[in-house]
Amino acid sequence: MHYELCIILVLAWFLDLAFGDPSWLPHPVVGFGKMIAWGERHLNKGRHRMLKGAIMTILLDSIVFLATFYILTLLPPLGRAGVGLITIFYCLAGTTLIREVRAVFLALDRSLDDGRRQVARIVGRDTTQLSAQEVRTAALETLAENLSDGVIAPLFWLAVGGVPAMLTYKMINTQDSMIGYRTERYKDFGCWAAHIDDIANYIPARLTALLMIIFAPSLGGGRGRFHFIRRYGRAHASPNSGYPEAALASILNCRFGGPHSYFGVVVEKPYIGNNDRPLTTADMRVAVRVNRTAECIAVFLCAIALLF
Repeated sequence: MHYELCIILVLAWFLDLAFGDPSWLPHPVVGFGKMIAWGERHLNKGRHRMLKGAIMTILLDSIVFLATFYILTLLPPLGRAGVGLITIFYCLAGTTLIREVRAVFLALDRSLDDGRRQVARIVGRDTTQLSAQEVRTAALETLAENLSDGVIAPLFWLAVGGVPAMLTYKMINTQDSMIGYRTERYKDFGCWAAHIDDIANYIPARLTALLMIIFAPSLGGGRGRFHFIRRYGRAHASPNSGYPEAALASILNCRFGGPHSYFGVVVEKPYIGNNDRPLTTADMRVAVRVNRTAECIAVFLCAIALLF
């Protein structure tokens, strides 16, 4: 079974490299989002919001894991392989992420408004007042953070618990992206979603940073990158996001972070790095190369782990 899953992983990865997430195919994350939105709409009101949010979060995570586990158990080998292939393909988001980030830089070449609209597709913050520098920064921050969330973490959980764990991680991450905010509306109801996501991403985020700086293009820095990540990774408001962002900031010798606006509320975030230099399309190309290199190594390591 592990040998078969290893082959399925490689095939699914090649599918992602070739196609990304085709917009015409139904995506399970869209279904997850509808389930979360329905629960939030009906439960996030009145008293005991934290308790209701905790129940919804744990219930949805459990349903996804158990349903996936039993479906795979009941299917014949060929059907199990087909479901596994499609699920892993859907859970890997490396190609789509890179396409979206490239599109942000191309849109900025046309106009600032186009760049703002394009980056709004991949970030949760308000983009209507961002400068060109802030748009580029937001895109590269997202590229680094979602290398962890969209590639390394799913692969990590696939290696740990197979396809059920991988798909459950996607539910955990989707809940965090929808309700895991510290705004007035979500700070109680989304508390458990945010904390569970923090736990699920603790090792993958640090592994992502390690893969990025070890296998990054030779741009200097050496041991200084490890010091940079130790210093700035923990300075981030998130216990995890700061590590891949710090890794990319150290490679590009730039500055990320700062205040962002979410749902009309300004959230102060610490800066990662101190070189506030203008970011360019060349920086995006380096960042994409770093992402692809880290992704390749992660797939290889996951395949090796599945064999043992």
